[in-house]
Amino acid sequence: MRDLSPIGLSRPASFAVRDTKLSCQTLQEKRAQSRHWSGGAYVELLEALTNMKFILVSTLGRVIIAAALCSAATFAVAQESTNQVAVKTDWSVFTEENPKECWGVSSPKETVNTRDGAPVSVRRGDILLFVTFRPGGAGGEVSFSGGYPFETGSTVKIDIEGTAFDLFSDGEWAWPASATDDAALLAALKGGTTAVLSGQSGKGTKTKDTFSLRGFTAAMDEAASRCK
Repeated sequence: MRDLSPIGLSRPASFAVRDTKLSCQTLQEKRAQSRHWSGGAYVELLEALTNMKFILVSTLGRVIIAAALCSAATFAVAQESTNQVAVKTDWSVFTEENPKECWGVSSPKETVNTRDGAPVSVRRGDILLFVTFRPGGAGGEVSFSGGYPFETGSTVKIDIEGTAFDLFSDGEWAWPASATDDAALLAALKGGTTAVLSGQSGKGTKTKDTFSLRGFTAAMDEAASRCK
């Protein structure tokens, strides 16, 4: 089992959100709008969001775009978290108190990168699958960090033993199109053993990341119970 604290490190790493040119409330509003837009309007929205500079910086100096983590208007624009509260097989659970948030996170067991059908070696950042809970929220919110900027306007496919879902993408992040899709995806994840996420970069590189779902349900129950 690989311990996540929170990004596959042997001990917790400290994170801080920096460059707060736009509030997370504004980002949440735009994310909500993206769930109703399509076509050119959606592409324009993605291009605008790409210019946002919310970044999550680890103590090892690695960075990942943190826009999708601002999926609620109350998400703090400057926070740190080293509070791992549980490990459930291949999933870890973290909490924060100000504001109150709880999330489960895991990294892939296998990663395959190809271009024109042939395997290639590419440099990627942290590859993580998150589910976040907040008090009073409708349920868990799924988000995925691919470790590279997805092709503008593209979707990321998540396949759970033949049941597939599409995630909207923005920069290095992707998430379900609606709260209803979040709920359906969570139900499928709880009933599965592996989840395969497939994406594509603007340079044509295709990625396939396989996540274990061992311990997923227990981690979700733990996170949800801590954020009632």
